[in-house]
Amino acid sequence: MTDFWLAAGLLLLVAASFVLLPALRGVGARREQDRTALNVTLYEERVGALREQQEAGILTAEQFSQGEAEAARELLADAENSEQNGVAGRSYGRWALLASAFAIPVLAMALYWQWGAYDALQLARENQSAPPHSMEEITARLERSVKAQPDSAENWYFLGRSYMAMERPADAAKAFSEAVRIAGRETELLAQWAQAQYFAGKVFSPEVRALTDEVLQKDPQEVTTLGLLGIAAFEEQRYADAIGFWQRLIDALPPQDPTAEAIAGGIARARERMAEAGETAPEVAKQPVSAGPEVTVQVSLHPSLRDKVAASDSVFVFAKANNGMPMPLAVKRLSVADLPAQVSLSDADAMMPQLKLSGFAEIIVQARISRSGDVKEGQWQGEVAPFSPGQAPVAVTIDRAL
Repeated sequence: MTDFWLAAGLLLLVAASFVLLPALRGVGARREQDRTALNVTLYEERVGALREQQEAGILTAEQFSQGEAEAARELLADAENSEQNGVAGRSYGRWALLASAFAIPVLAMALYWQWGAYDALQLARENQSAPPHSMEEITARLERSVKAQPDSAENWYFLGRSYMAMERPADAAKAFSEAVRIAGRETELLAQWAQAQYFAGKVFSPEVRALTDEVLQKDPQEVTTLGLLGIAAFEEQRYADAIGFWQRLIDALPPQDPTAEAIAGGIARARERMAEAGETAPEVAKQPVSAGPEVTVQVSLHPSLRDKVAASDSVFVFAKANNGMPMPLAVKRLSVADLPAQVSLSDADAMMPQLKLSGFAEIIVQARISRSGDVKEGQWQGEVAPFSPGQAPVAVTIDRAL
């Protein structure tokens, strides 16, 4: 933070100089000089009037001399008083200016400390220089982030996810409620909020029911909500309902999703409980999975980069939410040899089941070239402005270095 304080100190010094310049230039001294010149002029005018009266025979020579001496004494007295008052005034004025010069930086720092972004700047520097190494450290930094930027829905969302990972669902529910307040009632946020509320009290309350109903009205295949409804039904021994929700969840997951096996195990346990109770488990037919909105992307390479890339270099085309979430929603991989190419992205290409293209009103599409095959180590990139997932095909030209 040394560079920040140096820049702030320089700006404060410039501001203080505007206050000190009048004292350094001796404004008070010039005022005293002007007053002395006025007193001399008045003295000369008075002596001139006395001389005219003497010449007219009104005053004798002795009376003229007495009047001239009196005017001289008054001139000397005014000069002495002016000098004393000037010294005192200049002293007082300089002290006032010096006090102002010191007060301005103190006041500026106090105002910045209260309303400035110092905490956010310091946290950003810390994240760059020393990445967190534990969930506790991640959570602590996210807590500082929401304190520094209370209007960031992204920070509240990730803080809620961190609380859930640390088995603090009550705190997570509060964090997700703040994210909803800021970002609006997006399906992913509502689903996470409902899940946190349920695990905080282990009760499927009317509030949780209202949230899950709202989510499924917007997205009948929302995986977090389907999983939660299955858990709640299983805990209430409504095993047939649990099987139905979990089967819908499996149908909504991408092929070969690792969580499908665990969900299938839950379905098997529910069937066993029904068999023990002498009940017949329902045969749930698989529902066709909708891929949701499809985004068609035309990807091309700028002519200026043709000699700088190899045909085997990887090309990643991915969509991200426009609300600031860093992780991609959907990704496809090509090679430079495939360019120009047309790519389609949909919910079927989702990186995480909880985050789909259909869950966001606006997205950003980027295309990145990576020599190492690691998307985090890209060398060139192109991007399009935010748009709706249901919009017409978009074009991305890879044209700038990272």
